Amino acid sequence: MRRPFALIAATLLVGALAMPAASATSAADGNDGFTIKDARITESSGLAASRLHPGVYWTHNDSDDGPYLYAVDSATGETVARLTLTGIGTPRDVEAISIGPGNKIFVGDIGDNLGGTWPYVWIYELPEPKKLEDATVRATQYVVKYSDGPRDAESMIVHPKTGRVYIIDKNEDGGHLYEGPAELSASGGNVFRPVAPIGLWATDAALSPDGRQLAVRGYFGGIHYSWNGGEPKREGRLSVPLQGQGESVTYSADGSRLMYGSEGTESPVEARDVPGGDGGGGGEGARASDGKNTAADGEGGTVKVGALVAAGAFVALLFGLRRLRRRR
Repeated sequence: MRRPFALIAATLLVGALAMPAASATSAADGNDGFTIKDARITESSGLAASRLHPGVYWTHNDSDDGPYLYAVDSATGETVARLTLTGIGTPRDVEAISIGPGNKIFVGDIGDNLGGTWPYVWIYELPEPKKLEDATVRATQYVVKYSDGPRDAESMIVHPKTGRVYIIDKNEDGGHLYEGPAELSASGGNVFRPVAPIGLWATDAALSPDGRQLAVRGYFGGIHYSWNGGEPKREGRLSVPLQGQGESVTYSADGSRLMYGSEGTESPVEARDVPGGDGGGGGEGARASDGKNTAADGEGGTVKVGALVAAGAFVALLFGLRRLRRRR
């Protein structure tokens, strides 16, 4: 996915300033995340906790990797299975993964490297293997369109009870939650319609295992909502870790933690308590939330002021240098 120069510069600085995960979680809880060690995984863009295999997380690369899914053991950070998907076309920009009822894996090929001009995108569905080993698995491919025209998106969720699929588009000024049909059809188009505003430049989202809470993350912050029957109600901000390029989020299988992932070689997956837990996943930001549904509030609420100031200065410096080079 293309990213603006300013964003790339800022995220590089944020990665350098990021605090270790243990600073925001209890050292005694024994669950401070893990590091993805597979050298083939360089652009981890989605994350989903397996219900069938405790402690295992499914992930995938962004684009240019092929039809592959990776099962990573959080105890070691090692890949314990790689699935090769068949029955689908060539993936274009895979950005999200979610697990629905019956241990079905849904993969969102929903990014748009052309800035929201592809007339349709795809979702793939496959059964989660009962045995973790490298395998070839046949998937079902669904064609997805939006009722209000093409758009870029990186967030897809599947309701754990109903199996209904939702997408959140990626918009710097805040996006919308799009609802898919009650059941996806493999023989025709599936039209997704906007049902609620989401006040964040969203890079991923996740529903809690009980289907009652929605977590949406961006590059520098996040918002948590009560699901409210598919009409999300804002509850507060999330304590999102500062990461070089924060691309993914999922609830742990037991729903007690939010796991945040980032792109890059040997990328970290960092754990935070869910809002209301002992670790205060919502933190002061959640309690101080004024309920406004704005992208700026969601993105900025959890970032240290000093880091933002430094990031701004750094980006300004880079732009200045670039302008000087142009003048030459």
